[in-house]
Amino acid sequence: MSVIEITSLEQPGVEVFSTLTEAQLRNRLDPQHGIFIAESPKVIRVALDAGYEPTALLCERKHITGDAADIVERIGDVPIYTGDRDLLTRLTGYTLTRGVLCAMRRPLPPMVEDVCNGARRVVVIHGVVDTTNIGAIFRSAAALGIDAVLLTLDSCDPLNRRSVRVSMGSVFLIPWTWIENPLTKLKELGFRTAALALTDRSVSLDEPALKAEARLALLMGTEGDGLPAEAISGADYVVRIPMMHGVDSLNVAAASAVAFWELCKKC
Repeated sequence: MSVIEITSLEQPGVEVFSTLTEAQLRNRLDPQHGIFIAESPKVIRVALDAGYEPTALLCERKHITGDAADIVERIGDVPIYTGDRDLLTRLTGYTLTRGVLCAMRRPLPPMVEDVCNGARRVVVIHGVVDTTNIGAIFRSAAALGIDAVLLTLDSCDPLNRRSVRVSMGSVFLIPWTWIENPLTKLKELGFRTAALALTDRSVSLDEPALKAEARLALLMGTEGDGLPAEAISGADYVVRIPMMHGVDSLNVAAASAVAFWELCKKC
């Protein structure tokens, strides 16, 4: 165990936790050397269980032998930076959740074909940029039976620190990758597609034909404008969630949970 006491905000080696932006972490050196940050002991444990490789730990002193003791034992010979809570808050720019951060190596994204191999229900996150929504969608996807998550290139990174935390580590539990031209690619892989949107041809979410599909991909759009027109027009189905009291839409994270529950149960 290599414990390093942080004595100043310029401490060598802690840049990964302080001065590097999310984009710099993601692309540092080259994609094969990208880093992401997992926050809180529970989330870090999920990442370790899933096989992610730690590179450094930032931990309040009391947690080294407390909440993070088992993590310290598991991570091997990587630097463990520690200090008082106030200093760590000033270093990172925010109060640490449960006092522990772990820098981990970012794996190369798998091929779409590999992620979808054997999958019956997948979701395409299309242009969603809010980190909280990304994390919430992943958490619902893992909990409610989605087999894989695909994201268009204009969506937020699931390994963003906040997305990881909001998902409670679910981003480590379900296969995911990036996808270009999702309608074309999914058709090649034998999926029918269902775009969640309000149009004249929208069918209800409880439409029996949807659940009868052997392989179905759900397309979820952005927080403001929803799915682009070409995604809606090109989908096999356009689907709406029945609502009451004149409400016409839900937040994309809430809508995804409803759709996952309805279309994954007993499918």
